[in-house]
Amino acid sequence: MLTPKEKAYLKSIAQKEKATFQIGKEGLSENLLNDVLNYLNKHEIIKISILQNSMVEKDDAIEFFSEADIEFVQFIGRVLILYKHSDNAKNPIVLPKRK
Repeated sequence: MLTPKEKAYLKSIAQKEKATFQIGKEGLSENLLNDVLNYLNKHEIIKISILQNSMVEKDDAIEFFSEADIEFVQFIGRVLILYKHSDNAKNPIVLPKRK
C-alpha cells in the first residue's frame, strides 16, 4: 500500500509520461495484463488510457490490476496510473522514505 506522500511523488513522475497502453472494446484481458506486467518490470510506472468505446469502468480496472499486485496511483478522466516495484527496472524509482 502506497502512502499519500509516495502517491504524490509517483503522480509527479507520471505527469511527464504519455499513456503507454489503451483499453478498448476488448476490455481487460490476460494479454493486456501480461503486457502491462512486462512493461512495469522495466519501467515501474505506467499510464493506461481507457478509450470511449470501452465498457470497462474505473473500479473494474483498478480491481483487475490490483489482483496482480499492481498498485493504483491515480485515475484522471479516463487515464489510469499504476505502479509496481521492480528490481529489473532500467531507472528504478526511489520512493520517499517512510517514517
